[in-house]
Amino acid sequence: MAQASLRPTSAPEATMTAAPSPIDAWNGHSGCTWVDLQPVLDAMFLPLKEVLVDAVRARRPHRLLDIGCGTGDTTLAAARVSGKDADCVGVDISRPMTDAAIERARREGSSARFICDNAQTHAFEPDSIDMFISRLGVMFFEQPVVAFANLRRAARNDATLCFIVWRSAEENPYMTTAERAAASVIDLPARQPGPGQFGFADRMRTASLLTDGGWSHVDIQPLDVSCAYPGSELVNYFTRLGPVGVALQQADASTRERVIAAVRPAFDAYVHGDEVRFDAACWLIRARAS
Repeated sequence: MAQASLRPTSAPEATMTAAPSPIDAWNGHSGCTWVDLQPVLDAMFLPLKEVLVDAVRARRPHRLLDIGCGTGDTTLAAARVSGKDADCVGVDISRPMTDAAIERARREGSSARFICDNAQTHAFEPDSIDMFISRLGVMFFEQPVVAFANLRRAARNDATLCFIVWRSAEENPYMTTAERAAASVIDLPARQPGPGQFGFADRMRTASLLTDGGWSHVDIQPLDVSCAYPGSELVNYFTRLGPVGVALQQADASTRERVIAAVRPAFDAYVHGDEVRFDAACWLIRARAS
């Protein structure tokens, strides 16, 4: 998640603290926010989870790895459809989120397991995994080719992967609505190319990253789904997530109120009755180890 500095445009510039590293962020504010908003985010991304669950159901893997598993929603769903003898494991760099996933598995009585580590460097057992899935979790690799090569070493012959990633920011205007509207109140840095939410927007580049990492039969297709969550959560959503949410950690009450006043109307087109609805423009990526 991109990090933002906060500078109220109507006040003198204050001394800024250095932005945390991605790992620090996911083990701090960002990770804790995703845990707090877990029910909202799980409901929002339900259509994406269903695509992955259908793929798992068709494959019926013996051992599955869910990359960037977050609080465990997709891993737990995969475990439910894979059969009692399947080993479904989720990996994520965020300790708050993997702790939440472990607790969810305990409450559910699920056999799903969770690892708090970086999938780019984790020493997975070689030739052990026959299916890899990810819902919006692989775009944050600092070295994608290294990461995909590491996963390839863990793959059994003819293992499959099924990943969902975002397409471009231009195709996902909902996702940048808050930061565009907040620009009249606070100064946020522009999103930079590289690891991040839209890091895999370029279809050809993404295909090359996978092939360079040792994967074959790469197939990348557009996936467009409609997502929704309760309208009562809208302000909580944009004040806690994304660059605006990060920036508001440092905001005083007056600045926060001005941000909400500027940003909330920008979402009017997405509010339908008691729901917020938006279209998610993604890539569905499939590949094989062979």
